[in-house]
Amino acid sequence: MDHTINVTVIDREGEAHTLEAPTDMGMNMMELCKSAELPVEGTCGGMAMCASCHMYVDSDHDLPAKSDDEEDMLDEAFFVEDTSRLGCQIHLADDLDGLEVRLAPVGK
Repeated sequence: MDHTINVTVIDREGEAHTLEAPTDMGMNMMELCKSAELPVEGTCGGMAMCASCHMYVDSDHDLPAKSDDEEDMLDEAFFVEDTSRLGCQIHLADDLDGLEVRLAPVGK
């Protein structure tokens, strides 16, 4: 079985990046974006303790519910929308093939 999916990340300039993402390495979207050198910080290292990997899920994938920690961080983030998620909390899995996300703006 192939353990790679394709995900599309739209950067802050509106450019789409289609990335091959491994699903057998325990990676999340923040780590994938960093490995592709997209402008995602992940300051807290994926612990849902900052919002530097804030992104919007544009596709209609069924993601796990937000944890209390993720909800708390998004409550403090800027530019939050209904589809806001922390990239570090989106774990790459086979059922996320075709996932499309947009990087949230940075700022105050």
